[in-house]
Amino acid sequence: MAHKKGQGSSRNGRDSNPSYLGLKVADGQSILAGTIILKQRGTKFHPGMNVRRANDDSLFATSDGIVHFGRKGRNRKIVTIIVEN
Repeated sequence: MAHKKGQGSSRNGRDSNPSYLGLKVADGQSILAGTIILKQRGTKFHPGMNVRRANDDSLFATSDGIVHFGRKGRNRKIVTIIVEN
């Protein structure tokens, strides 16, 4: 006779919550100051003009304008905000 009940798959069933990473604003789209541009882990994209990096590596706009994705050098991707006059 077994000394434990048959529990089946009770050790399964755990899963972490989604982190909702990725782009929140597209290239050429207008944006307000303080809006999150993208959420990331690490610095896949680096901040350019009028963009700052938050503690969780997400990038946000510091002024109103148009989002522009580009490159600095060969491989560093940067995000800049072009201010509208």
